[in-house]
Amino acid sequence: MSLTAALDSARASLMASGIQSSTISRNIAGASAAGYSRKIAVLDNLPGASVYVAAIQRAASSGLYDNVLVATSASAKQNAILDGLQTISTSTVDDPENGQSPTAQLNKLKQALQQYANAPDNTTLAQAAVTSAKDMATALNQATKTVQTVREGADADMATSVGNINQLLSQFDKVNTAIVKGTITGDDVTDYLDQRDTIVSKLSQEVGVSMTLRANGDAALYTDSGVVLFDKTARSVSFAATNIYTAGTTGNAVYIDGVPVTGANSVMPIKTGKLAGLSELRDSATVTYQSQLDEIARGLVETFKEVDQSGGGLPDVPGLFTYPGAPTMPPSATVSVGLAGSISVAASVDPAQGGNPNLLRDGAISGNVAYKYNTAGNGGFSTRLQQLIGGMDAAQPFDATTQGKPNGSLLDFAASSTSWIENQRKAADDNNTYQKTLLDRSTAALSNVSGVNMDDEMALMLQVERTYSASSKIISTVDQMLQSLLAAVGN
Repeated sequence: MSLTAALDSARASLMASGIQSSTISRNIAGASAAGYSRKIAVLDNLPGASVYVAAIQRAASSGLYDNVLVATSASAKQNAILDGLQTISTSTVDDPENGQSPTAQLNKLKQALQQYANAPDNTTLAQAAVTSAKDMATALNQATKTVQTVREGADADMATSVGNINQLLSQFDKVNTAIVKGTITGDDVTDYLDQRDTIVSKLSQEVGVSMTLRANGDAALYTDSGVVLFDKTARSVSFAATNIYTAGTTGNAVYIDGVPVTGANSVMPIKTGKLAGLSELRDSATVTYQSQLDEIARGLVETFKEVDQSGGGLPDVPGLFTYPGAPTMPPSATVSVGLAGSISVAASVDPAQGGNPNLLRDGAISGNVAYKYNTAGNGGFSTRLQQLIGGMDAAQPFDATTQGKPNGSLLDFAASSTSWIENQRKAADDNNTYQKTLLDRSTAALSNVSGVNMDDEMALMLQVERTYSASSKIISTVDQMLQSLLAAVGN
């Protein structure tokens, strides 16, 4: 090898070592940054014995990255569902010892009626029974308010999620354009690739998403149901929020480029992500539980109704428990939407409203004497109270679509409702724990491939420094040899 060739080879080695050293420093600086992937200076041979840095590449695994996206979306969905169900469970089921659930209030009402039946001439016990009935109605009113507040909150969070998606798609558009331009011109776009992956990772929290890579580093995004989110341009994601929710309110669907991706009319519904979880919470579990509460309320009106005692064939009318549709009875075994939120105790038996609690014993709560059971006005009359107690244990039909116990007593149906919502919460909790574990393991696996290991970087830095030192030594030696040669020629 000539001295000139040796000098060129050493100079090329120094330049490559400088780029390698810069790349290692870049890795060390970015080691703790979220979304940063390790950069690698790829060496190649020049003609002769020289080397050069052919490219800067990322340490990445598309398969592991896709696994992280899937796990992130699944975890976000389960977390959204769990948060809502926990709120409902805490407020409407609670610790059984605290007795705030509809089932607990029903049992308290039954006990109060039994005590009153044992001493039907005791006005204090009559007032206690009415108070227990008011607590029962309040429990259903509050449970309805809680359920609809959760639905309202889910709807608001859906609007926030849609806003986040549109913002992330706008960011994706800018970064993706920079990647395509940089790839065409041969620039280092690895930092842009990190940024794009970070954006897609954030997007996967909101909606299940997959990324397809194309020529020149271009990428397209699709939902987990196949709807296009980005293809050359970002697609519009729209949603009209509903500010106030009642039991009969149906929330609006989310649209991507005009295609509904949530709701009953969606032909390509999204499956995972926070948005999917919020939609399921708003439109499925909470609606079913509200229907169960409404059936408990209807069962109360049915159980405590008054029947014509005069033989005149008058229709049955609400008694102790009433609702805005009185004096008409709600249809049997059919959900009366929102009834749990409007049920109340008749004013005529409520002492706080000037009523007479003994009407619970005597009948004619509706004000019509034809419905009076204690026609003799006997203070020891307990027949009607015993009838009401038996009615709470008697089987009656309930709407089968509520997923509660379709045939059984009012107490049985209320207990099945409590069991149902708790099973829903527990299933969501179990799924959430599983998905979080899966996400942690997927993230760790990706980090092992693309993350920065400080020990490895320091070892590589020492190797580069030795190469740099050897190249410098070669240049120094060649310089001395050239000086000696020039000196010899000069002599």
